[in-house]
Amino acid sequence: MSATRLFEDDLKRPLPKVEVFDSASVSPDQIVAALTKAGGCVVKNAVSPSDLALVQKDVQPFLDADKPWDGNFFPRETRRVNGLAAKSKAFMEKIVCYEPYQSVCSKLLSSTTKNYLGQDLQISTSQPQLNNTIVFAIGPGAAPQPLHRDDMIHHRILKQMRAEDYVVGQDTGIGFFVGGRKTTKANGATRFIPGSHLWDHDTPPSEDLTFYAELDPGDAFIMLSSCYHGGSANTTEDEIRLVYSCFMTKGYLRQEENQYLNNDPEKLKELYDDSMLRLIGYNLSAPFLGWIKEGHPLAALGRQQPLGDMY
Repeated sequence: MSATRLFEDDLKRPLPKVEVFDSASVSPDQIVAALTKAGGCVVKNAVSPSDLALVQKDVQPFLDADKPWDGNFFPRETRRVNGLAAKSKAFMEKIVCYEPYQSVCSKLLSSTTKNYLGQDLQISTSQPQLNNTIVFAIGPGAAPQPLHRDDMIHHRILKQMRAEDYVVGQDTGIGFFVGGRKTTKANGATRFIPGSHLWDHDTPPSEDLTFYAELDPGDAFIMLSSCYHGGSANTTEDEIRLVYSCFMTKGYLRQEENQYLNNDPEKLKELYDDSMLRLIGYNLSAPFLGWIKEGHPLAALGRQQPLGDMY
């Protein structure tokens, strides 16, 4: 089929419904099904007001200190904070480690293979890892961000498919966006194209097909990194769109945000147990990708790991 025909077919598809769930009753399997069909979904009441307050207390000084973005990808009215692993334990525990989100990432981003080591057939499972952490505060007058796919960082080439042909494991990342304040179309809510994770790689985005992920404080938007999306224009006079976001990726891919240079290792050692440090990236992607001279990466932080963890 020609590229022109694929492009026309993608843009003519009916837009799939974007599901809205409540955090108290949603299951990871429901979220996976929703992502498979539409590429994104909303989860109401994912983070409590008290937990949001803890995160905002940690990040507000860094937002206040940020300077205007010198480039075209983010509007100058945007203030950002990254390196959240070392700046806010509350962000890591309440946003990144929101249990349904992590369960979905485990289902969709884990990779299991079988390989012979001599005559022994060994099974190796590579677990997901943190890809990036960003807080966005978009001020009045901000222009819309261009629609884009975040999986372009991993050079993915998508092929047109139907939702029923989606293969678990084909995506390289999953994003999680939590409203810090009420997020509306007018003040810059994330917009995305439902179903665009099923489009051919050469089909460009169309603004006419976008869905705006409007969120109350504490609501979350979960999205596959293969979907076209972007921050929207803030057309209000006095509202700031505040969103806490992160992405997870496969354990054997390079992380978008360099967690080892963007976060003080001594601070990470002070804040977290081994489980969180592994999620940040101080881990081996089984069977033995990412080792250091001492063996397991956690040894670089003074944590003792048995040699068996390497293989």
